[in-house]
Amino acid sequence: MELEIVVPEHHYHRCVTLAGDHLGPLGYLKRDSSIEPDGFELVTHPMSYEYAIAEFPWPLLGQLAELGCETDSSVGLHIHASRAGFASVEHNYRWMKMLYRIESAVTTIARRRSHYAPFDQRARAKVKDTAKDPLHVLGLSRYQAINPYPRKTLELRVFASSLDVQQVQAALAFTAASIDYTRGLRVADVRAGAWEWSRFTA
Repeated sequence: MELEIVVPEHHYHRCVTLAGDHLGPLGYLKRDSSIEPDGFELVTHPMSYEYAIAEFPWPLLGQLAELGCETDSSVGLHIHASRAGFASVEHNYRWMKMLYRIESAVTTIARRRSHYAPFDQRARAKVKDTAKDPLHVLGLSRYQAINPYPRKTLELRVFASSLDVQQVQAALAFTAASIDYTRGLRVADVRAGAWEWSRFTA
């Protein structure tokens, strides 16, 4: 998880210390020039959804908010899904294809539309190729809803950042659930409507 946070200048060092103390070995902080006027990106090391819910220091988010930290419309929450967690290239494809099919619902969950993470039609048309080998697909930006270019992950960039525990956990939950849901889908399931939002939520 990468959580972009706007930090008040007068509390910057206090917030950095607080976050570092709470995170311990679970993550680290990064400078990000896109966060204005000042802020940092809170980045976790790889963990399962269950481990994140149980072990991430969730009270930290509220404490940062109390110190004046914010998550406005300019900052995002990016979730990197490990490629090792997918069953196959076909599973990559099914997951990405479904998310493009249910764009409206994903946007509602994400709480934003962003030019840093658009559901780009050119990227959607090339999902079959990027699922196999994204490095050989030319002309696509990493600034799209699903960035396929990280070597070991697929980066879901759609979510608005938040210091609300429930919203952050929901983003993690949706990512994990959608990957699990698409793991065993067959062609017959898809033809019967398995990519539809109502089927997924059911």
